[in-house]
Amino acid sequence: MQIVLIAGDGIGPEVTAATQEVIAATGVKIDWIDAPAGLHSAEQFGDPLPERTLDLIRQYRVALKGPCTTPVGKGFRSINVKLRQSLELFASVRPVQSLPHLKTPFEQVNLIVVRENTEGLYAGLEHQVVPGVIESLRVITRTAAERIVRYAFELARQYGRRMVTFCHKADVMRLSDGLFLQCAREVADDYPFIDFEEKPIDNVCLELVTDPKHYDVLVMENLFGDVISDLCAGLVGGLGVVPGANLGSKYAIFEAVHGSAPDIAGKGLANPIACIRSGAMLLEHIGRRDAAARIEHAVVETLRAGVGLTRDLGGDGNTRTITDAIISHLPTGSHA
Repeated sequence: MQIVLIAGDGIGPEVTAATQEVIAATGVKIDWIDAPAGLHSAEQFGDPLPERTLDLIRQYRVALKGPCTTPVGKGFRSINVKLRQSLELFASVRPVQSLPHLKTPFEQVNLIVVRENTEGLYAGLEHQVVPGVIESLRVITRTAAERIVRYAFELARQYGRRMVTFCHKADVMRLSDGLFLQCAREVADDYPFIDFEEKPIDNVCLELVTDPKHYDVLVMENLFGDVISDLCAGLVGGLGVVPGANLGSKYAIFEAVHGSAPDIAGKGLANPIACIRSGAMLLEHIGRRDAAARIEHAVVETLRAGVGLTRDLGGDGNTRTITDAIISHLPTGSHA
């Protein structure tokens, strides 16, 4: 099995290396194909996301990605936005579950945020009308709206989820969110065995920070999803423990959703759990569900034991100690 590896910037090479170790410890053999992206790529190739990297992902279909930094003020497009649009990675999937040991406002949170990845304001379609006036285009199409809502329902069916919540602001953006809402209702009719609700995005935010246990699968447009996915990560311990994936009909990229943390880069202090759990999502994607489940089990048991944890998790360990702890907690046989 050959999979593209984008190590990224800052702590990226450290957390992706830890992920490679944990995956190898499950017995799954992967031939990693290195691909450049980020600041070093911009310096070396004049582009933070060179076409050669996109071509490698097109060839091998699946990639593991560390955090990458887009150079600011040099005219480059966001690496993540370019990846999503160039490869039609229309679905951002962020599973959010409560984990042991971590002090969080709530317990028993278990939800999935599904975000449309290619359209909306976050697509960055902007221009200057006249000096001092900028116009941003919020494009919503029926094709993309139906596709992402159907993806959310199929995800709910695959994992036995009880309800899909569509988040919108159709009372204000009557045409764009109105179309999205109409599409959501039409798709929901094809899944009568899964509960469906539609809620204004501001109500969803309020309820997430008061009682998130109500929610199961949430689906929404691009910018709303960017905000909500990080909010939900904060409910269970932050971006350092939450995995992420960007998925399309042909290609898939699995990544830690936190930043590159240049202040601790190279010091061996980074928490690799988000990247390791993204690696588990990758394994599930390629059909290695047993190995994926074993990694998730090992992460939970490592947090429960509380030994070797990095400083952000309340311990006095480092990248090496927490990686070793996770490997030591991997079940030897199959783990359901």
